[in-house]
Amino acid sequence: MSRVIFDATKRTMDLVLAAVVLIVTLPLQIVVAGLVLVNLGRPVIFRQPRPGRDGRVFTLYKFRTMRPVDPVDGGADDEARLNGFGRLLRATSLDELPTFWNVLLGDMSLVGPRPLLVSYLDRYTAVQARRHEVRPGVTGLAQVSGRNSVDWGERLQLDVKYVDARSMRLDLWILWRTVAVVVRRDGVSADGHATMPEFRGLRDADA
Repeated sequence: MSRVIFDATKRTMDLVLAAVVLIVTLPLQIVVAGLVLVNLGRPVIFRQPRPGRDGRVFTLYKFRTMRPVDPVDGGADDEARLNGFGRLLRATSLDELPTFWNVLLGDMSLVGPRPLLVSYLDRYTAVQARRHEVRPGVTGLAQVSGRNSVDWGERLQLDVKYVDARSMRLDLWILWRTVAVVVRRDGVSADGHATMPEFRGLRDADA
């Protein structure tokens, strides 16, 4: 399958499946939104700029899982801001449901390298930066290979591996594997961290 046909087929699959997920999970999303409001307050939806294909920045949508930074004691680290409810949302990936709007809008795909922080853009090596040759994904090869338990070096290698090996067969396999990973709640956080440690640059890494 040529890249042009693959990209067109992939986009069609993204649109159809994202629309189905959003429609089917609408009642669940309403319930989750209410629980976020009760447990964490406003805003219910977390919005953050993230780099997409070719590094173009878009606004990522997720359900909020963290408490705001406390102006008195700080509490800016993830461990301090992530309560039991937020951990549950992350473990079950329910916080990701609004992200399917990003798929419909064309900012993201169902499968691809996860969109990371804008501040990381100038920290990648030239090879690592190739992860931005495709749309970022709701799930990806790194996510089904260990999720946040995978260290940064391996994670970025897997992202670039996906860019080079992407195919409809690989996408379908990743989607199937994602279901198992979410059900088992594998790799929700890195060892010793509430989520994932900051990426500080791996200029000397063979990635």
